[in-house]
Amino acid sequence: MGTPLGSREAQVAEVLERFYEEYPDSTISLTYSNRLELLIAVILSAQCTDERVNAVCAELFETYETPEDYANAPQAELAEAINSITYYNNKAKYIRSACADIAEKHDGEVPDTMSELTDLAGVGRKTANVVLQHGHDVVEGIVVDTHVQRLTRRLGITEEERPERIEEDLLEIVPEADWQQFTHLMIDHGRATCTAINPDCADCVVADICPSAKPDADIDLASGEEW
Repeated sequence: MGTPLGSREAQVAEVLERFYEEYPDSTISLTYSNRLELLIAVILSAQCTDERVNAVCAELFETYETPEDYANAPQAELAEAINSITYYNNKAKYIRSACADIAEKHDGEVPDTMSELTDLAGVGRKTANVVLQHGHDVVEGIVVDTHVQRLTRRLGITEEERPERIEEDLLEIVPEADWQQFTHLMIDHGRATCTAINPDCADCVVADICPSAKPDADIDLASGEEW
């Protein structure tokens, strides 16, 4: 059984050190060329793989370029364009509504504050954090996706269950300089080793400090979808 370090701060520091070495090129895996494309891609990525989103967006971004393009697109047309994405009808509605607000209330520019972003349809704190970090170079939180949710609980870093509470907990113990990379490192490890079902504890770089790293560990089998 893995043995966690004495404090959560020490656990985070050791995990980060090992993950930085294991995943030196860790970064966002969505493909985009501007803030609007980033926003659209992140909305589409909820409960869908980044690979699928990137494939759909390659054509989508050639068809629609401005907030007005999305806002004025018929619902059926936009839904058809993203119909291989999970919950595509709802996401088409969110995108049309969000882009209408961007065009009408924000002069066609994707907002750069948490409050303005989360006022947009389909945009929660997780999506807003991604857009702020990678679209505006503003890091004021930690993106908590399903990988972060799963790994932080398995590693004994938090006992919280809801993403909002997990983020609040992490902000207290993760160094601010690591807030952005923390998510990417957790995602990379979640994909490569600490999968939702049958994690590869035998080949895990933090197995010796992970309280869940044993055959009969009572681990949280959260869903394995991407952010």
